[in-house]
Amino acid sequence: MRHGGSLIGLAVGDALGAPLEGSRRSEVWLTQMRPGGRHFRNRGEVTDDTLQAGAVAESLAECGRFDETDLIKKLSQGYIQRPEWYGPTSTKFFDLVLSGTPPHTAALTVQKLNHGSRSNGSVMRGFPIGIFFPPTEVSAISIRCSAITHHDPVGGHCSAFLNLMVSDMVRGIPRKTAFRHARSLCMYPEVHAMLGSYDQYDADPSLDCILCSHAALRCFMDARSFELAVLSAINLGGDADTVGACTGALAGAYWGLEAIPVRWRRDLEGYQELVGLAERLWNGRVDNPAIKLD
Repeated sequence: MRHGGSLIGLAVGDALGAPLEGSRRSEVWLTQMRPGGRHFRNRGEVTDDTLQAGAVAESLAECGRFDETDLIKKLSQGYIQRPEWYGPTSTKFFDLVLSGTPPHTAALTVQKLNHGSRSNGSVMRGFPIGIFFPPTEVSAISIRCSAITHHDPVGGHCSAFLNLMVSDMVRGIPRKTAFRHARSLCMYPEVHAMLGSYDQYDADPSLDCILCSHAALRCFMDARSFELAVLSAINLGGDADTVGACTGALAGAYWGLEAIPVRWRRDLEGYQELVGLAERLWNGRVDNPAIKLD
């Protein structure tokens, strides 16, 4: 069950990394779910990474397509629920939208206020696109989804690279083949240079979308199991919840739900609901042969 593995893997990486968010690289590896962190969370509690990815998945499953209006509504509902969990780019965006600013105007305004919008918020939420859409459609939709909140195009191209790998892997493609496919289709020079040569750079668990995407990709590609991939990601410290979430989404798409340790699944907040959401997303996917179009 690779589709479930990807969504649950994202949430597991998020929950494991949350207590380490903002910390330095750990000298002693954290291997269990634990409470704590900068925003105190209970053991197994997720952050906005999972809330936003869940909103993308819910919108795709309900609408049967990428519907920007519906997605903005669902993303905004998540922000209203727990605004303190959101990063500065997303916070400014949603505050503007909720005050009546049109979404694309809000994204451009945030870009100007921040002197850029290269944060990783649009990367962490996009993985359901890879589950729902076949590889031929993933890149364009990933870029559109990123642009809702992040005007700078680099986040969209990072998201497209990782989402394309997920799309391939949940459909049974080996990870090295999925990586080569994503690299061949990446047209953004900076993203292609770093992600395409991931083994030439040390992992940096940064808020920057390229560095975060690279750290997740490297942790995944170098690992021999789901567990080792996610542990190597979260124990980098830094933006541990987001690097963990991105790594978990990749690793779960490759190794599947059954490879995620039971102790982590048992402690994960909303586990059964996320499994059900992953099933609805997969069963409604665009290339599902069971769906007969008129």
